[in-house]
Amino acid sequence: MDSVKNDVVSYPAYLAGQWQMSSSHETIAIQSPWQHKVLGNVQAVTQPEVDQSIQAAKKAQHKWAALSLGERGQYLNQWARELEKDKAEIATTIMDEVGKNYADAEKEVTRTIDLIRYTVQEALHMHGESVRGDGFPGGSKEKLGIIERVPLGVVLAISPFNYPVNLSASKIAPALMAGNGVIFKPATQGAISGIKMIQALDRTGLPKGILSLITGHGSQIGDYLTEHPGINMISFTGSTQTGKHLSQKSIMIPLVLELGGKDPAIVCQDADLDLTAKNIIGGAFAYSGQRCTAVKRVLVDDRVADQLVAKLKQAIETLSVGSPADNSTVVPLIDDKSADFVQGLIDDALDKGATLVTGNRRKENLMAPTLLDNVTQNMDIAWVEPFGPVLPIIRVHSVDEAVKIANKSNFGLQASVFTQDIDKALEIAGAVEVGTVQVNGRPQRGPDNFPFLGVKASGMGTQGVHNSILSMSREKLTVINLK
Repeated sequence: MDSVKNDVVSYPAYLAGQWQMSSSHETIAIQSPWQHKVLGNVQAVTQPEVDQSIQAAKKAQHKWAALSLGERGQYLNQWARELEKDKAEIATTIMDEVGKNYADAEKEVTRTIDLIRYTVQEALHMHGESVRGDGFPGGSKEKLGIIERVPLGVVLAISPFNYPVNLSASKIAPALMAGNGVIFKPATQGAISGIKMIQALDRTGLPKGILSLITGHGSQIGDYLTEHPGINMISFTGSTQTGKHLSQKSIMIPLVLELGGKDPAIVCQDADLDLTAKNIIGGAFAYSGQRCTAVKRVLVDDRVADQLVAKLKQAIETLSVGSPADNSTVVPLIDDKSADFVQGLIDDALDKGATLVTGNRRKENLMAPTLLDNVTQNMDIAWVEPFGPVLPIIRVHSVDEAVKIANKSNFGLQASVFTQDIDKALEIAGAVEVGTVQVNGRPQRGPDNFPFLGVKASGMGTQGVHNSILSMSREKLTVINLK
């Protein structure tokens, strides 16, 4: 299936149910962010191959949708079992390819297995409904409406680098259970992990054509995919910039976007500072902050700011920094360009008067966890998502000021509120313009049965297993006229 040249594996694409090299005879090298070597090559798929894959998905989708939910679920449950067999190999691939430490990579695969199984059960328990015609004034009891959910057709699933297996399966599994065909476009950095995940799905005997995995240059197939008339819905996770571009290119089709965040932790005067510091550290620095739900700024009451900063400093300086193979918390960023971007934000803040508490050391794309105090609103880091291991502290005089600064952001993914007063917590939660508010906990995706959504520049549409199935299907009404 895979070809090897000069000790580097060339991975095939999965086109219309067949593993094959692209007719372009071009490949894209995937380099490890921490081993600094090429892990393998993936195919640069052509536009005609995109056409063929979408046509095959359209053709296979009708038979797939005709299967019962139980029959579709059997394939997905077998997929989960196959992933269980490959857990160690896939976790190692995630670690090598995107630099996530092995423990977290293994947790990602386990979570994916659980998500697939839960998706099957959720779909099995989503029933249609009926509506009586005489429920509306002047209506007739001789009319009975039957409402069912039907698939949209072919779903384009575009996943990010940071959760290359979990955030792919969270799109693919609901799409398949809803009866759709799927065109899966993994992030280029993360494509090998995606390929190994689909190899496990292929072993289930999944009907040929219902799913294709396409890799390639965005300049060649990016817009071509999103504007393709054969695509009936797009589910995308990635940057806000790309999400905005997608929304401009996709016309008259459903779109679910999971984009960036600038998630604030609002720390009130009465907060349990030990609990607060623990959650902020985990939220800000796990996987070097390369998460849309990372804590990206702390808005702290200035009466407890000194205490909190001292606790954060102490905790940061005990974080493990280095190779993901050593299960380090802070690992090399995905590439040098990302590290340069984070460094630019740190330099800008320091130039404008921020206080360096700890960190600001760098070796290539490995950056020490950095804490900046006395950050003000004229600094870029107060507003820009770094996607790296840097945490700005913004001191505020009141809860109202904290909420005002939180809402001034273009982003609106999640926020954390730390207080021991539940009434105050609920008041702040109601005032903050985000998709999710965490009370006395760090921002995070999941559990996967919870809705997951962002507002403003953080996205549109709602994910989570139940909501994903809804977004990948539509209601259809059949009216029975009894007389």
